[in-house]
Amino acid sequence: MARETFSVETDARLTTVDVTDRIAAAVPADLESGTATGFVEHTTAGLIVQENESRLRGDLESSLRELVPDEGHAHDQLDGNADSHLRAALLGPDVTIPVEDGELALGTWQSVLLVECDGPRTRTVSVTTVGE
Repeated sequence: MARETFSVETDARLTTVDVTDRIAAAVPADLESGTATGFVEHTTAGLIVQENESRLRGDLESSLRELVPDEGHAHDQLDGNADSHLRAALLGPDVTIPVEDGELALGTWQSVLLVECDGPRTRTVSVTTVGE
């Protein structure tokens, strides 16, 4: 098992950042097969596997806004970001991807996206790899 971390800078309150290459770079050179798990170490961001197409990413952001209103949540009395926590809870903090022949075994159109729900911020993503 191996673990690496990297930072991601985001530039908007709700946005997506492609982190596929960063996760792939964390796969050890000697790992032929196994899994790579990416985990965002925050409660107001998530990781998903999805197509990295600009209109679809915009649709994702719009859908999250429609599903979870910006205001009107009890937690907002504390720090005003309940919407960010709720959106991230829908997405989840991690993805696990098979590793085959030393590379991420993603489908043709699949990418790993960090979904920022409370930016702009600096996020930490850890990648844990396990061989078979």
